[in-house]
Amino acid sequence: MWKLAMILFIIIGPTLAGLGALVPLSIYGVGTFNALLLVGGAATGAAIAIPVSYWVATRLGALMDASSART
Repeated sequence: MWKLAMILFIIIGPTLAGLGALVPLSIYGVGTFNALLLVGGAATGAAIAIPVSYWVATRLGALMDASSART
């Protein structure tokens, strides 16, 4: 399950990190933002991506097990 989660993290991690980086840019604007908030938002998004990737991997694993049990 962890192998699938790591493959999914390659996609989910940068996506959530980018969303986390957009939050300070949206709130403060491009000219007046604090770079520490930008890095913190990106790091928070990447940290949230770890359990999200594992959750998606378990859901996909359950779907694969259910489809293999039917055949």
